[in-house]
Amino acid sequence: MEATPTQRSIHPDAIRESELPVHETILTGDRPTGPLHLGHYAGSLRNRVRLQAENDQTLLIADLQALTDHIGRSTDVRRSVLDVAIDYLAVGIEPARSTVALQSAIPELSELMVLYLNLVTVARLERNPTVRAEIALRGFERDVPAGFLCYPVSQAADITAFRATLVPVGDDQLPMIEQTNELVRRIAHLAGHPVLAECRALLSDTPRLPGIDGRKASKSLGNAISLSASPDEIHAKVHGMFTDPRHVRVADPGRVEGNVVFAYLRAFDPDPAEVRALEARYREGGLGDVAIKRRLDEILQALIAPIRERRTALARDPGAVTAIIRQGTDRAREIAASVLRDVRRVFSLDLVATELRD
Repeated sequence: MEATPTQRSIHPDAIRESELPVHETILTGDRPTGPLHLGHYAGSLRNRVRLQAENDQTLLIADLQALTDHIGRSTDVRRSVLDVAIDYLAVGIEPARSTVALQSAIPELSELMVLYLNLVTVARLERNPTVRAEIALRGFERDVPAGFLCYPVSQAADITAFRATLVPVGDDQLPMIEQTNELVRRIAHLAGHPVLAECRALLSDTPRLPGIDGRKASKSLGNAISLSASPDEIHAKVHGMFTDPRHVRVADPGRVEGNVVFAYLRAFDPDPAEVRALEARYREGGLGDVAIKRRLDEILQALIAPIRERRTALARDPGAVTAIIRQGTDRAREIAASVLRDVRRVFSLDLVATELRD
């Protein structure tokens, strides 16, 4: 969902991806709840491939955060860790340029979160509009798991642990960035000087890609096209896409707004001028759904085929992928340990540790 101009105005330090940054420290990542799909690719993955060339980028596989609403499916979360890492590598993430790390293997993140929880109230967490919306979506009401409610604090721990200055997010995640910076300022106030870096949001220029039925793309709804989809699966999903139910005959004028096929063409067609021309013809009448679906099918087949091939090759050697995660996690943990030492000092916990050693 696009943010309103008012929402954007209260986050003046957010930038759009068209202002492609350089020399930033970037934290991004995904919750491992299943293989990634074209919505992830359009919204973030292809941009991460570009960002890794000129920035210090960490991709965090957030398995601890996945447990906040998948606690009964922890085995699926564990299995998905490898799937997500394979997806990263298959789309072009390079371990030499981007650090791929596993959240649960960095205990410093959990300790930072515990320390930060002393600086935020339950009322503040409940006011977070992103949290409120997710609670309503899941029907938690007052039975919201504490881990889910504290999700913004967990994100703040992740962001600050790697000294991130830029975090790619959707407009709906801007309150998370705001709350992170609030915590950074609280720490600075306690210390009497800056300790952690504030961060900015990097907002995508790509509208959120819908599922094939027009609803939010979701693995659980089965309305997304995965990056490992077979040619037959791609064909079936494209030809099952929602268009305009009133566009019965080719000669009839059709609506482009809300038409899923055109949303995907705008996201993936390499010829934007031709897409605009097709939209004009569709609105006027004279362009059928079969024709635009055929074009999209060809585009997606060409896009996914090399990704699928690389995924297949990577999946044959899971040990090599695991080694990449382990090496990235070791690098990430060194940075997080340094940040934790600085934050513990603010809480005088470094003095306690020194006294015990002495």
